[in-house]
Amino acid sequence: MRGLVLLAMSAAFMQAQANEGMWTFDDFPAAVVKNSFGVDITPRWLEHVRLSTLRLTNCTASFVSPEGLILTNHHCMESCLAELSSKEGSLLELGFHATTRREELRCPAQYADVLVGTENVTDEVLKAGTGLSEAAAGEARKERLTLLEQACEQASAKRATGKLECQSVRLYQGGQYFLYKYKRYADLRLVFAPEADIAAFGGDPDNFQFPRWTLDLSILRAYEDNKPARTPNFLPVDFAGPRANQLVFVAGDPGATARLQTRAQVQFDRDVALPVTLMRASELRGRYIQFGKNNAGDERIIRAPLDTLQNIIKVRRKELDALNDDAFLAAKSRAEEELRAAGGLEGADPWDEISRALNRERALYLPYIFIENAGGFGSALFRDARVLVRGADERLKSNKDRLREFTDSALPQLQRDLFANVPVYPEFEVLTLSFSLERMREWLGPDHPVVRRLMGQESPDELATRLIAETKLDDATLRRRLWEGGKAAIDASHDPMIELARSIDADARSIRRQFEDEVEAPITAASSRIAAARFKVYGTHIYPDATFTPRLNYGTVQGWVENSVAVEPFTYLDRAFERATGSTPFKIPASWMRVKAQLDMRTPFCIATSNDIVGGNSGSPLIDASGKIVGLMFDGNIHSIAGRYWFDPEVNRAVAVHPAIIREALTKVYDASMLVAELAAK
Repeated sequence: MRGLVLLAMSAAFMQAQANEGMWTFDDFPAAVVKNSFGVDITPRWLEHVRLSTLRLTNCTASFVSPEGLILTNHHCMESCLAELSSKEGSLLELGFHATTRREELRCPAQYADVLVGTENVTDEVLKAGTGLSEAAAGEARKERLTLLEQACEQASAKRATGKLECQSVRLYQGGQYFLYKYKRYADLRLVFAPEADIAAFGGDPDNFQFPRWTLDLSILRAYEDNKPARTPNFLPVDFAGPRANQLVFVAGDPGATARLQTRAQVQFDRDVALPVTLMRASELRGRYIQFGKNNAGDERIIRAPLDTLQNIIKVRRKELDALNDDAFLAAKSRAEEELRAAGGLEGADPWDEISRALNRERALYLPYIFIENAGGFGSALFRDARVLVRGADERLKSNKDRLREFTDSALPQLQRDLFANVPVYPEFEVLTLSFSLERMREWLGPDHPVVRRLMGQESPDELATRLIAETKLDDATLRRRLWEGGKAAIDASHDPMIELARSIDADARSIRRQFEDEVEAPITAASSRIAAARFKVYGTHIYPDATFTPRLNYGTVQGWVENSVAVEPFTYLDRAFERATGSTPFKIPASWMRVKAQLDMRTPFCIATSNDIVGGNSGSPLIDASGKIVGLMFDGNIHSIAGRYWFDPEVNRAVAVHPAIIREALTKVYDASMLVAELAAK
């Protein structure tokens, strides 16, 4: 393996790797950037970029004007576009452009958070578990985190500028704990989205590939008090874009990496988690595809979930390939031995403790996935039913004693999702629920108590069809009424989906308790000891794994060498027309074809950079040293998928939309020159 880089290696070696690292804003290696590139990254620059960058429910975005305009990816807004569509007319297919602010459409379940402050609470959290058993310490830490979040939000409610959302963040596998304090924008409205045929040109065949020709772009606007939000921190767009080899930065919220995990943990992924996920997802994809062939309406229903599922399959398949690399696993082992020798650890070996906990996880994994994690109940309506049933019980408890997803800090967004009036398609619900019930029966066995109780008299198809036909939870007004009615309303409900969620809740909670006490708690305790040893040897010259919280990375605009052939870092519009076949996913929309003669075919389309990103960075701004946006991140190349476990600087590449094609499209195809002017405002 070329250029393998492991985080457990020495700090000096890590700093020599110019592009690796998803750094927290408060620990960004500005001195390394200064020494390597001669560029000063000041505290003021870092604060401005952080306050201009947004975390969406599933992606990243950035403010691009002082009036709340937001730039992100089209695929990050697929759910919003689907929620604003119907079976007869899809905004995913047709695109959307609000020519006036009155026409901007509110996304029902989307919000955006800006990180405005952090607080290190490590000592307080770790102290809570001192002297307790692993299971008791785990509970004590959760209680302490809940109380800290609660106190933070209560204190912020007194602010003249409004209440903050406070989230506890675990870094370095439990070596550090922080409170992250966010300002939330709960009213986001869709301004512009191109047609899916150009926003996802190339579809699944081109996904995680480069060269690319994809206008993966959406534009939103944040509102406060029914007026466009005032956002003095924003990043204007430089439509000229970057040059080759230019220093560039990516600010965003990378979702999850496992670079600090032990060899035993990544081997668990290789041997258990990834194969199970791939087998289930691959069969479900076939059912999605067949469903979409029924008629045009069903194809519209399936398009967004199919895109998501195909992305999952490709990612998990390449992650599995990465973990079958013997050189990577051997390097993991060497790094662990070096840390054992240098870390001064006393007592039981934490790597061995993690291995023992993983042996227990093997026994619990399938029941946990199918019952507690609801993998056997693949229905949006079941998810709502579980929230209603559990919420009724959890809200009777004190805040610190609740499941973490029902704490006071979590309830506002949970209620927003539950009350959102989004379309539900019964035929699709039957498909996903019957499939998941079948797989649960297959994997747990027909004699598992939950399986036997649910499917002793009905087949998965019969049970799913009956539940979806008889439930009334597709009515958002009913969901709100049941939630607000509390436990009395839930106990009195005879809705079949509520009854299903109620009937398995004790089993699911029991499995969860076993998992938290016998797997999660010992792994957390052992990981904290490893983190302490790592801090002792390397300090914080290594970065923490990604946690879908704000990070900053630096790299350069560059291609790579693939099979002895140089891949250039830019693509151009003319090649998109050359690759077009007239059929999805290689179809260029009619709106583009009508103005083809007016388009500049040498307009740069996409960019490859050496930045270190993973899922969650979708929609991140690509920023130059002056703080201007010079690209819109949307993907990586096929080698970047291994970035969950390691970063290879020779071939890992991130992929962005070039701002020049954004301007070309908005001005010549969509008649949106006013948007262009706002995007470029200083």
